[in-house]
Amino acid sequence: MTEEDFKNLILELIEENPFAIRAVLKILSVEFSNKVPTMAVTREERPRLLVNLDFVNQHCSNDMQVKAVICHEFLHILLRHTENLEHLTDAMHLAMDAVINSIIDRQLGEEYSAMMSNYYKEARGLHKLLRPPNDEDFETWEESVGFPYEAWDGLYNGTLIVDDIAELAERQLDDQTSKPTSDTSRLLGNHEDLGEPIPEILQDALGRSLKAMNGSGIWRSPKGRGIGTAGYETVVTEQDIALDHWKKSTLAVFKKHLIPNQLGKLVNCGTLEYHIPVLSSADRRAFIRTLWSPFIPDSSWKTVKKQPGGQAQIYLDVSGSMNAEMPFIIALLNRLKTYIKSPFWAFSTEVAPARIESGQLITNTTGGTSLACVLEHIAQTKPDSAVIVTDGYIEAIQPREVALTKPTRIHAIISRDGSTKLLDDARIPFTQLERIP
Repeated sequence: MTEEDFKNLILELIEENPFAIRAVLKILSVEFSNKVPTMAVTREERPRLLVNLDFVNQHCSNDMQVKAVICHEFLHILLRHTENLEHLTDAMHLAMDAVINSIIDRQLGEEYSAMMSNYYKEARGLHKLLRPPNDEDFETWEESVGFPYEAWDGLYNGTLIVDDIAELAERQLDDQTSKPTSDTSRLLGNHEDLGEPIPEILQDALGRSLKAMNGSGIWRSPKGRGIGTAGYETVVTEQDIALDHWKKSTLAVFKKHLIPNQLGKLVNCGTLEYHIPVLSSADRRAFIRTLWSPFIPDSSWKTVKKQPGGQAQIYLDVSGSMNAEMPFIIALLNRLKTYIKSPFWAFSTEVAPARIESGQLITNTTGGTSLACVLEHIAQTKPDSAVIVTDGYIEAIQPREVALTKPTRIHAIISRDGSTKLLDDARIPFTQLERIP
C-alpha cells in the first residue's frame, strides 16, 4: 500500500462514516512516520494522524483490514476522551483495546477483524481477548483450565464491557500466566501519551461523534460519560447499520454495470507493488539481507498502475422525485468515477452535463421526466454502456427510440418506491434498489 492508497482509504472512510468517524477524520492531516509503532493522533492544536506505513503493509492484507486499524485508533481516542483519566492501568489499556476490537468485529464483520485475528494469533493469557475466538479455540474450550473463556465469548457477543474486562484483568494481575504486560508496544494505536490533554478542535470533533453514538456495550453508565440517548446493543444506531447495508448493496449494483473500456485511453489509477530477485534502491531491507544471505532476496519494486478509462455514461434523474436517494447515489458514483465517462449526464426533459463538486451534483434541470431525451443522447454518442438512474415515473417510451440505441448496453437503476412498468414494457433491463432507511 502506498501513501496515496492510504489517503484514498481515508476518503472512503469519511464517506462510509462507520462509528460516526467523519467528524474526526475531516480535521486530521495524514503524515507518514516510522516514529510511531502503528498509528497515532497527535495532541496538537492542528492534530495529525501519524501512520507507520511499514506496519500497515506488514500486518494488513487488504483495504478492510487497514480501515479496521484506523477505526481502532479513532475509537481509542474517543473512549479515552470520555474518561479524562490522567493515568490508565495495564488492565484498562487491555480492556479498552479488547472492547474496541470486539466492537469492530460485531459492527464491521470478520473481514475487518481478521486484522486482529492475525496480529494476535500467537497471543497468550488475557491478551487472547484482543482477538475474536476461532474454531480451534472452541474445540479446546473444555480442555483449557484457568482462562476465562466465558468472558471471551461474552466480550465478542457484546454482553461484557470495558468495566467488566478491566476488573477481570485486575483480579488476575497476580497470575503470571495471565498478567497483562506493561509493554504496550503490541497494542494497536497510540498508548504512550494518553495522559496528554486533547486540543479543543479534537474535543469538538469527538463531541460531534459522541452525539451520533450511545454507550451501551461500552460502559456501565454511558450517560455519565457524555454519551446520551437510549442504549442499543451496539455502539451505533440501528438506522446507521441499515444505511450502511443500503450503501454496500447499491454500490454492488453500480459496480456490476460500470466496466472499464478495454480499448480506451489508459489512465493512472494508483501504484502497483511487486517483488522480484533484483535489488531495488528503495528496498533497504532486501539490501541488508544480502549482507548475510548467500541468495539474492526478492526486492520490492513499484510502478504506476494504469487501466482503461471508464466507458459507461451515467444519466441521473434530477426531476426532483429522487431527492431522498440522490445525495447517497452521488457519493457512491464519486467513488466509481474511474469507471465512468466524464462528464456525468443529468436529465429531466433535456439531457445536460453535470459535475460533482464537494459532494454536490451541479447541473441544470427543466422539471418533468422524459427518457426520450436520454435515448436520443445515447443514440447520438454511442457509448458502450449506459446506466440510467431514475424513479421510473417517466413519459411513455417508443420502441423505435430504444431500437436506435443499439448496440449500447443499457441498464436502469430504479429507486425502491419507483415504478418499473414503462421500463418493463420497453424491455429495458433494470435493477430496483432496496428501500433507503
